[in-house]
Amino acid sequence: MADNNDQAVIKATQTYGKRLFQFIRNRVPTNADAEDILQDVWYQLSNVVDLGSIEQLSSWLFRVARNRVTDTYRKKKTESLEHLLDPDDESTAFLPEILFSEDESLEVSSLRSLFWEELFAALDELPDNQREIFVLNELEDETFQSISDRTGVNIKTLISRKRYAVIHVRERLRSLYEEFLQN
Repeated sequence: MADNNDQAVIKATQTYGKRLFQFIRNRVPTNADAEDILQDVWYQLSNVVDLGSIEQLSSWLFRVARNRVTDTYRKKKTESLEHLLDPDDESTAFLPEILFSEDESLEVSSLRSLFWEELFAALDELPDNQREIFVLNELEDETFQSISDRTGVNIKTLISRKRYAVIHVRERLRSLYEEFLQN
């Protein structure tokens, strides 16, 4: 049975690969995005236990592709701690290097300490639900999916809460950053 499925997947990639890629590519901004989605489609097809149960393979493939494209647009890009800085300002590139460096000089150590104090003060000003998602996702590297699974809170709600937290933290740290640049 597995050999039949493997052969069917190979035949499907040969038969529908170019058309499916073009279908996806017309709906996403880059070739890389299209390739990623196409890979997801092939992966989903390879996980079907009995390909014979799919009556219209081409319709099934294009429906899965359309759903994957829709899913990518539904995902909101989340802001991270790195986005607290102005990406157009080249002078900010050094800040993450300083904050996460192993340099223990007095100046770097003081700056690092001040940053973390201000960050945690800003987090303390947030509502509990916003602070929790920021800390879990940004500082503890937990995914939205795992947080959602554990807490039962919808992923979109978690993303929204984190966005509000990032906006607050960014605004709160702006004065520290401006003060640092003036010195």
